[in-house]
Amino acid sequence: MDSQTEIELQAAAFRRLQKHLMEDRTDAQNIDMMNLAGFCRNCLSRWYQEAANERGIDMDKTQAREIFYGMTMDEWKTNFQTDASPQKQAEFDVAFKENVADKA
Repeated sequence: MDSQTEIELQAAAFRRLQKHLMEDRTDAQNIDMMNLAGFCRNCLSRWYQEAANERGIDMDKTQAREIFYGMTMDEWKTNFQTDASPQKQAEFDVAFKENVADKA
């Protein structure tokens, strides 16, 4: 497989993951994803932002999230986010420290 085809396949897989999370599984909460997998939608949008910035494209966290989510964070939270139990929040604190805090 040539490198351009590989890039195109990777991009297609990313777009499918994004669609899956944003349309098919809006019930999958970010906190649950972070607690189980060590990443969430916000991580994906941050990685998108970092890739843009590395290529000289000026993009901030808010812009990246709106691109990834297809709406503002406030809209997403209103439409899809549920309250997290204190236990989930404590687990999130650990997962965030292990997976994001030192890498952001």
